[in-house]
Amino acid sequence: MNMMHPARVAAALLCAGFSSPALAHNPMCECKEIPGEQIQCKGGFSDGSGAPGVTLDVIGYDETILVPGKLGEDSTLTFKKPSAEFYVLFDAGPGHVVEIDQADIQPQ
Repeated sequence: MNMMHPARVAAALLCAGFSSPALAHNPMCECKEIPGEQIQCKGGFSDGSGAPGVTLDVIGYDETILVPGKLGEDSTLTFKKPSAEFYVLFDAGPGHVVEIDQADIQPQ
């Protein structure tokens, strides 16, 4: 009978446990134009969880922050559409960043 060493079994189980949550926690962010020259963005994660309090900044092409923000309790942020060219940066930490260019923001 082929038996694995208990330390190898424990290591394999630990690795399996650590790999699955990382795969199910990818950042997601969607922005759309709404009436009144407004943009509404909603952030969250691929496991279905929301992202209240996560940083969502509106940044000009010259890298200046046009609208500093954080997602509200409903994981959304609404702001006036800037006159300058911009992109949206959803930043939930290292490896959890999404950029959305203004050209990809469509009316609802």
